Amino acid sequence: MTVGTQMSKAIATVQSAAATMKTFALETQDQTAKQTFQQLAQTFDDALATLQGRQKYTEEQEPQYKH
Repeated sequence: MTVGTQMSKAIATVQSAAATMKTFALETQDQTAKQTFQQLAQTFDDALATLQGRQKYTEEQEPQYKH
């Protein structure tokens, strides 16, 4: 498995996790849980931005990793 493929899979996994946390936050009535899910979603969104930046850098440096 190439670095590009691994990066794409990691990005998809983090996107899924963020979406799940956002769904949980919308569905819960417990305000403490809602806040926790929102914070987790933000953490995943931040990680996603970092991963996407890294993916872009890798693609610029190593054209064979472009998909």
